Amino acid sequence: MMDRSTPNMSYQAWRRDPETGPPQYRSRTVYEDATPEMLRDFFWDDEFRLKWDDMLIHAETLEECPTTGTMVVQWVRKFPFFCSDREYIIGRRIWESGRTYYCVTKGVPCSSVPRRNKPRHVDLYYSSWFIRTAGSKRDGRMTACEVLLFHYEDMGIPWEIAKLGVRQGMWGAVRKIDPGLRAYQKHRASGDPISRCAFMAQINTKVDIENLRSMGSETNLSEIEPEDSPEKPAGRNIPRFLIVGGAIALACSLDRGLLTKAVIFGVARRFAGIGKRL
Repeated sequence: MMDRSTPNMSYQAWRRDPETGPPQYRSRTVYEDATPEMLRDFFWDDEFRLKWDDMLIHAETLEECPTTGTMVVQWVRKFPFFCSDREYIIGRRIWESGRTYYCVTKGVPCSSVPRRNKPRHVDLYYSSWFIRTAGSKRDGRMTACEVLLFHYEDMGIPWEIAKLGVRQGMWGAVRKIDPGLRAYQKHRASGDPISRCAFMAQINTKVDIENLRSMGSETNLSEIEPEDSPEKPAGRNIPRFLIVGGAIALACSLDRGLLTKAVIFGVARRFAGIGKRL
């Protein structure tokens, strides 16, 4: 869909239309002079997001777990004049492996928030990202940060219209993120106390990827890792870390720990199947 850049960031985006369900989007963004921890906190910090994301008009924390870092938040996002605003109840949690972060957010039910006609509630919502260090396009040093995003939602409008709106507004929305990030870096450097959301972003569930791989030896991990095929460019296969990370993200509920290894690697097989089809 897109391949754009500025001096401080580069952005690529793809869309996939599944047989059922709304369009799915994947993007890869590389931010210069940024750390994974800063990006993790930045995307989680709703209080600061209200200052740079002009589509977000309300953000409130409904529930939180100080042990796992799990949060349930309410967002209200501003839509164009021909659509009413949209309400989201989002459950979110972060898994950490070294300095790599798997950030999972999804729509969840919440009985304490009554349904209203306006803003219109969005039930189907999934938006998650993988954050790690990356080489700078300036000199190759590991001073940049890569964010891989996977996103879909049913906004309650025809999908063809939604796709057109996303295509037209994508770059305008994306390029606002980098100035917001630079302002956030200055804010954090000033020494001001961090927000509650940023504090919760630092409570992560530790995941040992190598241990998970050894746990899966009985299942034969080679079966779930897509092999390069001469008929298909290697870049089209889903990388190994996304297969294992996807298994972690999908096999973990938002309020419980890791499920059984059979479930984890069963999910990973599905990711591998997707990789072979792409």
